[in-house]
Order: sequence, then structure tokens, then C-alpha cells
Amino acid sequence: MAGLTLDVGALIAYERGEARIREILATAYARGLVPTIPAIALAEVWRGDAKDARVARLLKASSIEAVDERLAREAGRLRRATQDAGAIDACIAFGVRARRDAIATSDPEDMRMLLGSSFTILAV
Repeated sequence: MAGLTLDVGALIAYERGEARIREILATAYARGLVPTIPAIALAEVWRGDAKDARVARLLKASSIEAVDERLAREAGRLRRATQDAGAIDACIAFGVRARRDAIATSDPEDMRMLLGSSFTILAV
């Protein structure tokens, strides 16, 4: 895989200490990969309290992808071209497409609709 992107579900799984996401991240780090966390996914999980501690540690070892105008426009096009796609998933999927990343997600079916069959989708 070129890289690894974590979606909202993957961040929630990490926050909960679930084994599958720890395994996915351990493999990525062993391969020298720095996971990407889309800022829009972070906005969904961040509460601003002590419960954020685990995710805060993950942020230090990750790259944060900003949502800029270009990404927002491209995600909008992708969302409109994909039945029932949400804006957050479309933003995340556009970044995954641009980087050719694998994605860790709790919604593999939704991501498969947005990404197609040529991307690695790791269910958490």
C-alpha cells in the first residue's frame, strides 16, 4: 500500500482500544508508513476533553490532511456521482484516491462505493 488513511470509524476504534485497528497501525508503522488522518474525520471524533487522550497520541504519529477548497470541490463531485454518499466520506475518499492509500474504515461497503475495487479497504 502507498499509505494508510484512517476514517471516522477507525479513529473511534482506536479510541476504544480495539485490537484490529492496533494491528493495522502496527503493520503500517512497521512498513515505515505515517498514517493520514483527514481533519474532517478528526472533527467528528474530537470532544475536547480527557477522553481524547488516546487519539491525541495518535495524532502525534500521523499526518493530518486539511480540507481545502480543491478537496471540497472534488469531494462534492464524487459525492454527487455516488448514490447515498455523505460529504465526510467523500472528502476522505477523495484524499485516499489522490494518495492511492489503503483505508481503515468501519464502513467498508460505503468506501467501496466511493473508491471502487482497486483500493485496499481494511475493515475495523
